[in-house]
Amino acid sequence: MRKMDGDTKLLACGTCGSVIVAICCFTPLLVVAFGLVGLSSWLGWIDYVLFPMLAVFLAVTTYALYRRSRTRRIARREPAGV
Repeated sequence: MRKMDGDTKLLACGTCGSVIVAICCFTPLLVVAFGLVGLSSWLGWIDYVLFPMLAVFLAVTTYALYRRSRTRRIARREPAGV
């Protein structure tokens, strides 16, 4: 099994979070689930939470991609013996 470095973990966290929040934002999955459990009265404020969460997770994903590309660029410049 391959060990994941910090950049890869950050990218995985950002991507998974973005996908989960996007599914909850753009499909009625969350509305149906809350309705089945009897918590549909909580759905009035859900947009105030989901859209900022989506923005945060997309920012984390973008930052992780930036760090990953910067690390690879630096690694290509260093000599192989160092």
